This record gives sequence, C-alpha cells and structure tokens, in this order.
Amino acid sequence: MSNFTAAAEGGGTVAARSSLWESIRGCGILGMGIDEEELRRKILIPAYIRTAMSSAIRNRDAGASAEAAVRAGEEAYEVPEAPIVVFVNSRSGGRRGPQLTARLQQLISVEQVFDLSDTQPPHFVQYGLTCLENLADNGDNLARAIRENLRVMVAGGDGTVDWILGSLGELFVQKREPVPPTGIIPLGTGNDLSRSFGWGGSFPFAWKSAVKRSLLKAVSNPVQHLDSWHVTIIMQETERLELPFSLKHMEEYDLTQDVDIQRELPENISCSEGVFYNYFSIGMDAQVAYGFHHLRNKKPYLAQGPMSNKLIYAGLGCTQGWFFTPCVKSPELRALKNILALYIRKDNSKQWEKIQIPSSVRSIVILNLDCYGGGRHPWGHPMPEYLEKKSFFEAQVDDGLLEIFGLKHGWHAPFVMVELISAKHIAQAAAIKLELRGGDWNKAYMQMDGEPWKQPLKRDYSTFMKIERVPFQSRMISGK
Repeated sequence: MSNFTAAAEGGGTVAARSSLWESIRGCGILGMGIDEEELRRKILIPAYIRTAMSSAIRNRDAGASAEAAVRAGEEAYEVPEAPIVVFVNSRSGGRRGPQLTARLQQLISVEQVFDLSDTQPPHFVQYGLTCLENLADNGDNLARAIRENLRVMVAGGDGTVDWILGSLGELFVQKREPVPPTGIIPLGTGNDLSRSFGWGGSFPFAWKSAVKRSLLKAVSNPVQHLDSWHVTIIMQETERLELPFSLKHMEEYDLTQDVDIQRELPENISCSEGVFYNYFSIGMDAQVAYGFHHLRNKKPYLAQGPMSNKLIYAGLGCTQGWFFTPCVKSPELRALKNILALYIRKDNSKQWEKIQIPSSVRSIVILNLDCYGGGRHPWGHPMPEYLEKKSFFEAQVDDGLLEIFGLKHGWHAPFVMVELISAKHIAQAAAIKLELRGGDWNKAYMQMDGEPWKQPLKRDYSTFMKIERVPFQSRMISGK
C-alpha cells in the first residue's frame, strides 16, 4: 500500500497551518471594543479578599491572613461574575513576559496576577485558596461565592499549564472541590494544550487587545474535561540519575502484576512517578528534544522564541541520527522492538495483551491530545470504516484512551507532521505497560510533555513502566 493510500485510509489530509495566521486572527479586533471597566467588574476580587489571599501566600500562613481580613467600612461589594487569577511564566513568550504581567495587573489587579518566578502554584493552592476557604467557613458569603466561581488563566507554554493543572489536581485528592477551570494564553513553542482547547497556537501580535478578549472568553465560555495519565517507572537503582521536573521519586511499586515478564527485578530498585497531559514518547524524537534542551541550557541566547526554537529542532533532527538510522548496519542499534516490549489493556477489559512493535519504528509516541509537535495531527482523522476495521474509537481528550503510534525515521516524520500521511498506528489503550531490555543499548531517550531525559538501560535487568489514567479529570475552559 502506498503512503498516499495509507493517508486516505487513515484519514490524513494535506494541511498547511500558519502561526502567522493564528497570530493575525488572534489580534483581537473584537478585543479592541471591550470596555475595560466592564471587564474588570466581571473578574475583580474585592480588595480585602485578594489582599488576604496574597498575604497568605507571601507569609505561608492561611489562617492568620484570613483572621486579619477586614472589610473597609460598610462598603457594599458586588459579587464578580467570574473572579479570575492569572499565572504568568515571564520567561516564556520571548521577552514579552514582564510586559504581559504588567498589562494583566493593569486590567485586573496586582494581587490577582502571579509571576511564576515569585509564586509557585502549590503555594497558591496551599495558602491562597485555603485562606479563601477559611473566610467562607467563617461565614463570609462573598468569599464563598468567589471560591465557587473562581477561574484560572495560565500565560505560558504546555509545561507551565501542566504545572498549574497538577497543582489544582491536588484539590481533587484533598476533596476540596470545586476545582477552578483553567484557560490559556499561549506563550510556548508548541502550545498543543492551548490549540486543543481553542486558545490558539501562538502569542498574537496585537496582544494588548487580545489579552482582553481572552479574559472575556474565560468569564463565560463553557468548561470541558481533560484526561491525565499517571506514569510509574521502576528500574535498578542508579547513582546520579537526572530525572525531569515532572518525575518524582516514590515508594516501591509492584509493576509486574498481571504481566508475564521474563526477567526478575533487581534487589535494589528505584521507583519514580509523574503525570502527563499531552504525550509520552521513547526514541529518536525524544533524543532530538534532549539535544535541544541541553543546547538551550548551555547557550540560552540561541533560544529566544518559537521560531528560533523550531529551527534548532530541525537542525538537531538532521544531526542526531533521526535521518541516518536507516543506514545503520546493525539492526540492534535501530528498531525499538529490539529493546521494548509493549502491553496494553483495552477499554472495559481486565486482560493485558502484548502488542508487536513494527520493525521500522524508531520512535513510539503515546498521545492523549489531538495535537502534537505544534498543532500537528499525526494520528490523523481516520474514517469510520477504518476505525471499525482496527477496532479503534474516534480520539477524544476525555475518552479514557491513549493513541499509540510510531514514527519510522526522518524521511517519514516530515510527511506525517505536514499530514500528507498518518503515523504508523499501533494501538489504542486504556492502560499501558512497557518493558525496556538492556543489551547493545545502554540508554534510551524519553520525554514526557516536552521534558526529555536519558534513561539508563541495564544488560541484566529490565526497566518497567506503567501508564494508567488518573481517576479524576482536569477542568479546562474552552477558548472557542
């Protein structure tokens, strides 16, 4: 079957997207006509409440700040329609972060806009929201209404949004609902979360008016849901292993249950866990991302914005083996199937099934969103007949399923990314287990929502991974 026939069957379409057009479309002619005072009235938290919350975060003391909160005289406070707090990653968006922070503080208030270099999201949840809840518990009906209607905006890239969603997710765990829904002002390179929920793929040129439009949409637009996925990694204990920010060490975990794994676990093991919202990948694409992050940390002046970042990615793809792996003579140095065993559990099933990995695949991507790599759709939009033939379901961000696909090499990947063809469909799964076997490979490159790392592999022991859906869904404000 030709690539173009595969595209027709898998639903791939020729598509040329333009961040330039998205920027122009997001310029916000509508935003220019928005009355700032009317917008402020809809989202402004009363002074005594926002001051108490800000003080609680600054002093790391929710109780004392709530007790000290005092209304100014007998002033009547109006309940805002949708009180909003904004988190800004001032290091994203080229050099516009500080300007955006100042603009948002002008539109709302200083206390409702948090620069992430100064205020971490967990502190907002632990102290700021707790202060607001204490006020409500003490009989402040205005504070109760604000807590129930609170919404969050995030100005940053996908990694920043992940951080906020993970912090707000603790409210589910602590049974402190409702969890505020989240909207996005895209400042990153890929912005796939932003694209998936209709907030656009790039920071608009006329951003001052566009920000007003984004805030107005955050007030009344509907709330959607987003699956998130818990990853557990268990391996032989290794010194000086550098984990990405998204992975944390955990207690021991029995990863091998229900799966027939041939190798035994080592006596001394190390366990890590994390959560992803977009994708998890193993292989050449993660190697390129690892090279980019290493270069950016070493020479930050080279990565000054989305355009320069994408050029660096393209250059690394040509120099780090992505294009030249088909020329390598030793098969054990090429195909992922030589080091990786894949098991899946389908929806409404308790049985694990081993899936064969095609020998041509150099990179496996486990995808949750419909966007990947800056707005591309490598899974495609398969026709109903194809879905039925493969026993697949139409991909959704809240369907409890992950799409697993493969990329073959650098000559295959560009055609996938411009949607001339679809990626190599491997499976859909409600849960996944992976076993990586050492040997001729002593490391594997991995990434999770854009955070890459180098995973050491051992000849005598395997590394095991398990991916399961988090039992609650994140709440996202639709930007459409």
